[in-house]
Amino acid sequence: MIKSVSEALQLPAHRVKNVIDLLQNGATIPFIARYRKEATGNLDEQQIEQIQKELKKHEDLTKRKEYIRSVIEEQGKLSEALRKQIDQCTDFQELEDLYLPYKSKRKTKAEAARLLGLEPLANFIALQKDSNLKEEAKLYLSKDVKNISEALEGARHILAERINENIQVRNTIRKIAKESTLISSKIKKNQEDKASTYQDYFNYSSELGKTPSHRILAILRAEAEGFLKVDFLFNEEKILKSLNAYLLKGYNDSSYQMKLAIEDAYKRLLYPSISNEIRKQAKQEADKEAIAVFAENLRQLLLEAPLGQKRIMGIDPGFRTGCKVVCLDEQGNFLAYKNIFPHQPQLQQKEAMSILQEMTGKYKIETVAIGNGTAGRETEYFVKSALDAFNIDIFLISEAGASVYSASEIAREEFPQLDLTVRGAISIGRRLQDPLAELVKIDPKAIGVGQYQHDVDQDELKDSLETTVISAVNKVGVQLNTASFHLLKFVSGIGPKLAENIIAYRKEHGTFRSRKELIKVKGLGEKAFEQCAGFLRIAGAKNLLDNTAVHPERYALVEKMAKKLGLDIEGLIKDENVRKQVVLSDFIDEQTGIQSLKDIMSELEKPGLDPRGKAITFQFAPIQSMSDLKEGMLVPGIINNIAQFGAFVNIGIKENGLIHISQVSDNFVDDINKVLKVNQKVEAKVIGLDFDRKRIQLSLK
Repeated sequence: MIKSVSEALQLPAHRVKNVIDLLQNGATIPFIARYRKEATGNLDEQQIEQIQKELKKHEDLTKRKEYIRSVIEEQGKLSEALRKQIDQCTDFQELEDLYLPYKSKRKTKAEAARLLGLEPLANFIALQKDSNLKEEAKLYLSKDVKNISEALEGARHILAERINENIQVRNTIRKIAKESTLISSKIKKNQEDKASTYQDYFNYSSELGKTPSHRILAILRAEAEGFLKVDFLFNEEKILKSLNAYLLKGYNDSSYQMKLAIEDAYKRLLYPSISNEIRKQAKQEADKEAIAVFAENLRQLLLEAPLGQKRIMGIDPGFRTGCKVVCLDEQGNFLAYKNIFPHQPQLQQKEAMSILQEMTGKYKIETVAIGNGTAGRETEYFVKSALDAFNIDIFLISEAGASVYSASEIAREEFPQLDLTVRGAISIGRRLQDPLAELVKIDPKAIGVGQYQHDVDQDELKDSLETTVISAVNKVGVQLNTASFHLLKFVSGIGPKLAENIIAYRKEHGTFRSRKELIKVKGLGEKAFEQCAGFLRIAGAKNLLDNTAVHPERYALVEKMAKKLGLDIEGLIKDENVRKQVVLSDFIDEQTGIQSLKDIMSELEKPGLDPRGKAITFQFAPIQSMSDLKEGMLVPGIINNIAQFGAFVNIGIKENGLIHISQVSDNFVDDINKVLKVNQKVEAKVIGLDFDRKRIQLSLK
């Protein structure tokens, strides 16, 4: 198992073994990556996750081998040679090829021919001897096989099935298909108007290996919607030439029948089977890329800088239904709500202005968060003029997923007496205070930072996004005494049940005074404590290390450092010059290497510091619609979504602009995520305006 995983990932076997041992002993990926660097050789979370996936794949392959061996053994056909072949398999496809001849089949043409007694004739043809085939075929005529032609056809069906089940044949076709498959799509009759979104693919053909994953997903989506006919085309001439060279032994009548059997096998059995394989592989690869982009976008969104503990006014903007205004205290607790109507059709601006000013003064509002959806910019302009005298910052906040949250069970539990529109405004305000704490309450798929999210494998997407949320939560760390259930459940080693128990403990006993106190939580044993303690923070704890990412298992080591310098831990943390005197090599032991020691010193330099930084305001250009744009204009914007082909940019109006990957840089860019990030602020040039299709093309060149 270790050898298999090590070879697949090109990682040292002893590192892989250590990771597998840790995983199988209940360690989580964030814990291994952060606190077991000596064992893993400093592997990051992504590499550890790859090991976990390869381990799962190996376990699934082992289970499949066991099943296949048992099925073939029941048939009495499991020879030692076949058993050895199955045992040595390292690939699912290879394993399924071995199993193919023994699979139970519905009644096939070959099986029907066998029941007519034509297998010996097929065996005769397979020898391809220069003899009288017609005379041989006459021996198999009966009331069900009326003539030589029927006898030969039946024999060919048997031969075609054997050819289809030949591993060498299937691998030959796969090799050629891999080199030269075309993906082809054509519009179905009378579907042009309905399928206008997919007009680029009405008559499309491209080498599969060079077709970007987003195109593959778009084509397959259009096919699923009934608009396109899609084919994966092989080089049939080259394949048949290769198969003939491999299977034909002469130029006699039997060889001719064999040639016909090869053509039948390819067109009727092999092409449909391997074409489906290629289609499935292409879809899986496209899914993998799309999911990776989605996960990276989500990571960037979750790690967006928070504003912190400020008194906030959250506004869910709207025209006809008004703007829902809420006030929140420093902890995000709901204080008050009003609905104002500053826009058409009501245009009650004077009354709305008065309400905003009154609420701002009464609740000591420090910042305003406005949703960036419908009426977002118009509301921003109005609020700026209404609160000009208060000199407070105004943020436009992504409201993607806010409506999903407001109608969720979570929101109903938090605010049972409030209307869902009010809950949406609260979510917008809280997103500014702490994006991570608020976004973990929403299904990641509803946040809207992915492409083709409904087309990709939903289980793979769910696993990847959940892993991303866990990674982000543990990277930032969680304040134990204020964290919600929804945040706590993603902490390494905790999960939903322990999160509930922690909340219950807080309600009964008040705040935690130390990390050690976690052991008193019902069900939280030594293993869970080991996994979670380093990711939980306690602001104001007696032991200052309880508010850092230093793990409790290393407290004694830090005390040893301080003692060697004649200080306590507080003295070591407060004095940078003293810390510089620590000789890290003096503290290396079997469990703690230089990298872990560097991590510890880094934490001592900034105890309790949020790695996300602080939110800063952003100013859009003074435009209100596409009609205000002209080619050549420079517009500031915020990247709100990234796909393989480009980045979508919020420039402060209803329509997003698109920076195609070819317009990201003067230099060639192969991976847009290496250059741009979600929520990154950019200044882009308008290079194209399509008013009919509401498309804005931007460039960073």
